[in-house]
Amino acid sequence: MTQEEKRLEECRKGISWKEWGPYLSERQWATVREDYTESGNAWESIVHDQARSKSYRWGEDGIGGFSNSDQRICFAWAFWNGKDQILKERLFGLTGHEGNHGEDVKELYFYLDSTPTHSYMKMLYKYPINEFPYSDMVVENLKRTKKQREYEILDTGVFDKDEYFDIFLEYAKGAPDDFLLRAEVHNRSDKEAELTLLPTFWFRNTWSSGRDSHIPEILQVSATEMLIKHHLLGDYHVYFGGEVKEQMYCDNATNRVRLYGVPNKQSNYPKDAINDYIVNGKKTINPQKKGTKAAAHFKVTVPAKGSKTVEIRMSAKALDQPFSDYQELLEKRIAEADSFYRSIQARVIDKDLKNIQRQAFAGMMWSKQFYYYNIKNWIHGDPGRMKPSASRKKGRNSDWQHVYNYDILSMPDKWEYPWFAAWDLAFHCIPITRIDPDFAKDQLLLLLKDRYLHPNGQIPAYEWNFSDVNPPVHAWAVLRVFQIDRETTGKPDF
Repeated sequence: MTQEEKRLEECRKGISWKEWGPYLSERQWATVREDYTESGNAWESIVHDQARSKSYRWGEDGIGGFSNSDQRICFAWAFWNGKDQILKERLFGLTGHEGNHGEDVKELYFYLDSTPTHSYMKMLYKYPINEFPYSDMVVENLKRTKKQREYEILDTGVFDKDEYFDIFLEYAKGAPDDFLLRAEVHNRSDKEAELTLLPTFWFRNTWSSGRDSHIPEILQVSATEMLIKHHLLGDYHVYFGGEVKEQMYCDNATNRVRLYGVPNKQSNYPKDAINDYIVNGKKTINPQKKGTKAAAHFKVTVPAKGSKTVEIRMSAKALDQPFSDYQELLEKRIAEADSFYRSIQARVIDKDLKNIQRQAFAGMMWSKQFYYYNIKNWIHGDPGRMKPSASRKKGRNSDWQHVYNYDILSMPDKWEYPWFAAWDLAFHCIPITRIDPDFAKDQLLLLLKDRYLHPNGQIPAYEWNFSDVNPPVHAWAVLRVFQIDRETTGKPDF
């Protein structure tokens, strides 16, 4: 039995190796959950340009996002090439109205590896050295018809002459509550280039709804250490390796001045304060070095064809020497991931097929997301927020007010379809069974709970219209997962 299989066995006994993972969305803006417009036009409810300033109600997003199982404590990376007008805090793409073929993410990123317990994960994000062509892609795609091909980021020329960074993001667990977070930046051009890296920690805003009175806190301990204090999850110590320029603090609160032209009520240091501080040089961050959102500031000069690395450690236990065993632990988890997949792929001979399958499994594992959608509260509103339109009581999903989604789900895609979809989930469970039958079985059973299943027996279809009709994929998936699990373990799990 491999070490990863032992961890899966420990999960069955209550040791929470899966409590933390890649559970952030890659797009929370322009989703049905965040739509509070009168017309119910989700694509226009929050657009990309507003996302950095708007505190979400139902979830969080980020690049290479990592969080606990209900996004109470969140982590993601932000970058700045010194030329963009905004920080690269989230992946950019076109809405359903902007793309000539509908919604479409316009970035280059690849999920490279992940074990089922997320004891080791790796992804690649490609970031241009020159200014990111946001407006170019919007304007050009709006010109094109459905019969024309899409205008992609490679068409803009921003990656010509290899003028980009390959940013490899790696995560490893020393224990269920001890995390190694690492970014390895490769400059692919023939000239040295500067890059700002902002490893960012924050809390999902659970207090603005008026349904939770507790406001957690992040604060600076020293130049290289921050402390995350949460009333439910306890304390986490964050250690920064290398040369940290400074730590920056603000709050996960909406910038009402920027978005609505009215005074800020929740905080003088809203969600976009770090963006405005880094990009525009404004004195927008909290000088007291505390808040509900925080980032460390790394600025590296990467040699031509060279690389630089930023390392972070986050632990529930205080560590005297957080980086003494860092490399050893990372290499150990990589070796264990290799061992696990050698076992899974024992009958696969071709090296290319092994790589394709392993990366496909990585995509399945990285596409898990905490999904929160309480239909009753969404329709009737929260005590701490503006009341939704009365038309909601007879509008979208109004016949599903029993639905209370608060779970880790296998997403169709965490950017283009970062929402509940029963059909896609059922399909996903079949390959997932090969590496984590427990997760696959739990996903299929979850949709049959009374929090999901309609009293008339229907499984909710997808977020945009729970009442839509899907083929009977769920029943077929249950049968196939049963058969694959029996074939693998020799034990039928009725």
